[in-house]
Amino acid sequence: MDAKADPTNPVLRETIEFLKEQDAPIWNEVAENLGKVNRQRPEVNLSDLERVAEDGETVIIPGKVLGSGRLTKELDVAAFKASTGAREQIEEDGEFMFIRDLVEENPEGSKVRIVK
Repeated sequence: MDAKADPTNPVLRETIEFLKEQDAPIWNEVAENLGKVNRQRPEVNLSDLERVAEDGETVIIPGKVLGSGRLTKELDVAAFKASTGAREQIEEDGEFMFIRDLVEENPEGSKVRIVK
């Protein structure tokens, strides 16, 4: 966590600690991003996912997914937060899940890419 970042959200704190307990290096990187000051955490629009992700891929956003843009690909997306519109579009063809759910499903973090 950044020295100045001290999240007051208990769910965020719990998620960061949970990620730090995992063995796979990818989860430590996600925890590090979630521990940043709120305005430095990634916010990714659907248009960004459309541009950088491959169809059928699993991506993790260590921050928030926003609903700007159009998503036509089938993606599994894990994030700490997502707008309602973003979740609806993701779930049309793919799956949205929270970061902790992805860790429990895939503790090794294999075939998962971080998008920030």
